[in-house]
Amino acid sequence: MPASPPPKRIKPASLVPGDVVGIIAPASNIDRGMLAAGCEVLRGLGYKPFYLDSIFEQELYFAGPHERRVREFEEMFERDEVKAIICARGGYGSNYLLQAVDCEKIAKHPKIFAGYSDLTTMLTYVSDACGLVTFHAPMVTKDFALPDGVDLLSWQAAVSGATSWTVRPDSGAKPLVSGSAQGNLYGGCLSILVASLGTPYEIGTEGTILFIEDVATKPYQIDRMLMQLKLAGKLSGVRGIIFGEMLDCMQHKDQGYALEEIVVRLVGDLGIPVAYGMRAGHVSRGNITLPIGVRAELKVDENEVSLNILEAATIAAPVPAHY
Repeated sequence: MPASPPPKRIKPASLVPGDVVGIIAPASNIDRGMLAAGCEVLRGLGYKPFYLDSIFEQELYFAGPHERRVREFEEMFERDEVKAIICARGGYGSNYLLQAVDCEKIAKHPKIFAGYSDLTTMLTYVSDACGLVTFHAPMVTKDFALPDGVDLLSWQAAVSGATSWTVRPDSGAKPLVSGSAQGNLYGGCLSILVASLGTPYEIGTEGTILFIEDVATKPYQIDRMLMQLKLAGKLSGVRGIIFGEMLDCMQHKDQGYALEEIVVRLVGDLGIPVAYGMRAGHVSRGNITLPIGVRAELKVDENEVSLNILEAATIAAPVPAHY
């Protein structure tokens, strides 16, 4: 993360029906059939999906060499006709892009940039270094391609420029530690957040409502990573924490304890509100969109959790004058 973060947050233009949506694969290689299925859903929502033919390249477990993935990433930002960029999938490999991406180029062409999982690397970096609001949001071959894979209410609120909105009450979130707090929404996949520590791209969590999620990770591994964040000082300035659904994060079905107990042991002493179970990221259904870098309010009491987005994540595109 840069020593001096950008002083002003850059917001991309809102997405409207008829807009071209660029699809990229910055990490692992993709499945053609799932891409086609996701594109069909995007068309049904009124968007025009677009991708480069090179998206189907494969090198080991990557979507082609990192040079191709960097070119694709930057080209989609530079193309005037592309109004938003949605990742096809995560997997592994977006960290290869960090040293090559031109932040000045990204900041000059601000657009909705959406993804999660391994793309946490790029979401947090683009947010921190380029100053752009990013979107922890559904991906094309993983969510848009599946029945009930996307929570359309939060997607629409986030990309349309709604000035304030509340994540739906049936988000799956439940209270762990009561309290209320405001801060900039931030975070993503726990494994990727921890992998940034000690690098020039280290996450900046001060003053945030921190969202943390992961998938198929054993409780002791979750414990170890949360402890690493704690020892690194990355939880000391956090104002509130929301955990994701944490799908399949268990030792075995008869383990005799719940992951929530582990979470409370690690973060229950921070004196901040903590919630658990929000369906965002790796989820069983209805992936919720969370805009990274905007002001949010987390309220947790004994009975319920509410996450309120306090400002628009996008701005309305200027309407051409008619004479």
